[in-house]
Amino acid sequence: MKQKIRIAIQKSGRLNQESLQLLKNCGISIDNGKDQLKATARNFPLEVFYLRNGDIPQYLRDGVIDIAILGENTLIEKGQDLDIKERLGFSKCKVSLAIPKNAAYTSIEDFQGKRIATSYPNTVRNYLAKKGIEADLHIINGSVEIAPNIGLADAICDIVSSGSTLFKNNLKEVEVMLTSEAVLTVSPKISKSATAILDKLRFRIQAVRKGQDSKYVLMNVPNEKLETVINILPGMRSPTVLPLAEKGWSSVHSVIDKHRFWDVIDQLKLAGAEGILVCPIEKMVL
Repeated sequence: MKQKIRIAIQKSGRLNQESLQLLKNCGISIDNGKDQLKATARNFPLEVFYLRNGDIPQYLRDGVIDIAILGENTLIEKGQDLDIKERLGFSKCKVSLAIPKNAAYTSIEDFQGKRIATSYPNTVRNYLAKKGIEADLHIINGSVEIAPNIGLADAICDIVSSGSTLFKNNLKEVEVMLTSEAVLTVSPKISKSATAILDKLRFRIQAVRKGQDSKYVLMNVPNEKLETVINILPGMRSPTVLPLAEKGWSSVHSVIDKHRFWDVIDQLKLAGAEGILVCPIEKMVL
């Protein structure tokens, strides 16, 4: 039987959708059926297991699955012994402490002796211990935002993305304990043959991520300004320079990191570049 690598992703929700999209961007086709708990890729040696996020760390430890895509916040809460192989850049959020909007707040010391409702007891306990704070934790599996409104707790600790859920429940964020994103993590019991497949998958993921973080640019540059423009461009090695039909002009092609994009474009315009064309990059293989 041909060796396959077993990957776990969240059973439902945004992390599920973005994980499947990443695999699709890596050229992996998965036969998904409704409410299916396991699926096989058609064109890559991969089996997908759809599991509850909180259960995934133990499945990794037991070797039931080889790798997983899950939130770093879950790994910090339940799987600090597991290795992160890739940071994936999606499902970004914060794990924060929040209190009622009308409550006063001065510092972390305000949590001394308070009741905190949370689904992340280990994360809260460790964070407060480092600050020398003791609090009474109420562990809730589910929506914790209601706890202060019904008198169950003075504050909550939960995931914060846009902050709209806190707003709707008359809460305000006062302490960011950590930031999180989706990560690729691996079982300590992964076999050598599965590791070889993992290396191929990571190669594809890195190509997709690099493409997402970059823009391909083409521009027309007067030859007397070529050196200035080339010195501005942070290309992979050096930009491509091709002569145009019009004498004294060249076409310059390069790649720009999207996070620096507008600053670089402004510099290029000032340096004399014209007709700048910007194209997305699907994948970048280094």
